[in-house]
Amino acid sequence: MVTAAVLLGLVGVVLVAFAALGAWYARGRIETVEDYITARNSTGGGALTATIVASSMGAWILFSPAEAGAAFGGITAVAGYAAGSALALAAFAVVGPRIRDLLPEGHSLTEYAYARYGSAMYAYVLLVSVAYMFVFLAAEFTGIASALSLIAGVPGWQTATVVGVTVLAYTGYGGLRASIVTDTVQTVLILPLLIVSVVVTLLALGGTNAAHAAVVDNAPNLLAVGSPSGLEFGAYVVVAIVGAEMLNQAWWQRVYAASDEETLRRSFLVAAVAVVPMIFLAGIFGPIAVGLGLVEAPADASVSFFLVVTDVLPDPAVLAVAVLAVLLVVSSADTLFNAIASVVTVDLPRVADLSDDRLTAAARAVTVLVAAAATVVGAQGYSVLTLFLLADLLAAATFIPLLYGLYSQRAWSGGVLVASAAGLVVGLAFFPPARGVLPLSALPAASYFVSFLGAAAVSTGLAVVTARLGNRRYDLDRLGRDVRRLDEGGSDADAMADGSGGGGERR
Repeated sequence: MVTAAVLLGLVGVVLVAFAALGAWYARGRIETVEDYITARNSTGGGALTATIVASSMGAWILFSPAEAGAAFGGITAVAGYAAGSALALAAFAVVGPRIRDLLPEGHSLTEYAYARYGSAMYAYVLLVSVAYMFVFLAAEFTGIASALSLIAGVPGWQTATVVGVTVLAYTGYGGLRASIVTDTVQTVLILPLLIVSVVVTLLALGGTNAAHAAVVDNAPNLLAVGSPSGLEFGAYVVVAIVGAEMLNQAWWQRVYAASDEETLRRSFLVAAVAVVPMIFLAGIFGPIAVGLGLVEAPADASVSFFLVVTDVLPDPAVLAVAVLAVLLVVSSADTLFNAIASVVTVDLPRVADLSDDRLTAAARAVTVLVAAAATVVGAQGYSVLTLFLLADLLAAATFIPLLYGLYSQRAWSGGVLVASAAGLVVGLAFFPPARGVLPLSALPAASYFVSFLGAAAVSTGLAVVTARLGNRRYDLDRLGRDVRRLDEGGSDADAMADGSGGGGERR
């Protein structure tokens, strides 16, 4: 049996190794706050693809797809999860070049929201995007804490603390550059480890035929291609994931880190293709765990992958899977730390006059606070998929009105803000976990499907209608003039101060 001391010690060694790598690589490369949060135009195709793959394949890949397969519609739900994840990355192959074209010296989505729509929509997007990234981070810590607790009884707070502190150490020091280099190495390790883990586990079960037979005997509905529950889950999870990733600052950072637009397109498309089989392979363990009778309670669904692994593999193999889980959570946690730090760094000059050095120090301080809060939440043991769905709902109601301004001159601040808020209200009204908190008994039955599609549809429709009725025009070329580098001055905050920027629609 794997002991808590052995497992935590192994995790510590892996984490320290990556912390040393990240700190070593960043040494001497962080001269300005721009270096810390953007790494602008510095990353070629191989490294960019690797960091996108590593960042998109967090620890959630071992939890949420399997939980979807076990409790939300079987193999069809897993396919929907894979499709949503791929479409989200592919969307940046289209939106990313547009962002770089209109805001060539930009940094963040909140910066864009401020320059395009003004302070009210900016505040809303800032709240939603940071809340999304925080919940994502907490879900990652929740997942790894649950896995190590199942494998060796490691207390959740110990796992979350060790992971949080170590990852924070090198990301706080090295910023985005440290994250990209560690992501590259993590991708090289994660892909073969995941494939080997799946293959070895299936062989230990007696092969794919034996695993299939177990599910057929005990839960044949989970193998039904095109099952109604699976199709419903697939439909709303596509909206959920695409919306959420559009508001994920991590991808906006990598849009600017790409050496050129062609590299940007190719890397996001390759990553979109790469994540599909990875998610599918991990997700099939949900139905397998149910077929083997290992999912005895709803809470067990989120750890289906680890229930199967610990049931059939010897201790050394279980330790290897634990290392895989740690690599996955590190690859996404450092990305999210940097993403939150970059949003805060870009926004701080609006409220305080800070030098470049103090701005970098402030970004690091905020990252510490976020890491501490996420560590506390991650130790509580909530459902990983429920946490992700809550984060996704915030974005599903916001992403289309926000990005509409990249393409439409007629989109305006009041219209998109009302559209986003209305979409969120509709989404929350039908969001199943909200029924235990909000007095919504008079509404029809709660439904994730209605919640997500309703939020996206209402916000989209209102954004288009208000743009048509508003009769406003915005010169999109102004975005490039209003948003400037942080180490050059003349930012969009300055433009707002003199009245020349910030969503300046005209009738």
